[in-house]
Amino acid sequence: MRAVSIAGFKNSGKTTLTGLLAAALERRGLKVAIAKHAHSGLDKPDTDSARLRAPGRAVLALSDEECAIFYGEKRFLADMIPLLQADMLLVEGGKNLGWLPRILCLRAPGEAETDERERLDKGLAFAVWGRTASPGLPYFPGGPGVVDEALEALATLAQEKSFMLPGLDCSACGRENCAALAAEIVAGAANTEDCAALRPEAEIRINGHPLALNAFVSRVVAGALRGMLREMKGFAPGELNLKMQI
Repeated sequence: MRAVSIAGFKNSGKTTLTGLLAAALERRGLKVAIAKHAHSGLDKPDTDSARLRAPGRAVLALSDEECAIFYGEKRFLADMIPLLQADMLLVEGGKNLGWLPRILCLRAPGEAETDERERLDKGLAFAVWGRTASPGLPYFPGGPGVVDEALEALATLAQEKSFMLPGLDCSACGRENCAALAAEIVAGAANTEDCAALRPEAEIRINGHPLALNAFVSRVVAGALRGMLREMKGFAPGELNLKMQI
């Protein structure tokens, strides 16, 4: 799965862009998932599922048209991604996520907070959408009367620039954290193959989704399996495929 973050401050058009970009990508045949960071309650008001929710309790809501899981505790995006089945993940918000690239939504100068670009970019931005341009980044005008050609061009750029690191901050790539590697990838000075966790010595997949393993854990898993299998009859070097229920 590839991913892009839509970053901006309040009333900058993040939700509008997320919806438009999702529709543009879906028209191309991609399956799109959206993750939204919110500062208020997530459930629809005055519903049974809202009344059943309580701290520490998980509520699964099902209807003929949609379903959702509400956890009664904080969980992080990286932990929830294995539940998604999509080609592209659009993350609305998440200014502190340093393991995926971002599109900036900038407000007009009279509405903007001081140094919006500086506070949002962090070396992870590859485009600007909104009411004002920013030097050095491709600009796509937002607001009323969005030009279809501009939106399609942004969708193309998002497909080209999207990626997702595991967010382990293990430093096995030689960088301080995932954000440092992500910034180099956006700048064209590195690529996802430089992430040791994305090319592990041992790979574990759960329901088809790779489990993030830092280099040390990957070596431990691989070494333990090799040690056990060498003692078994019929052992020969090669690729191991292990299937089990957990």
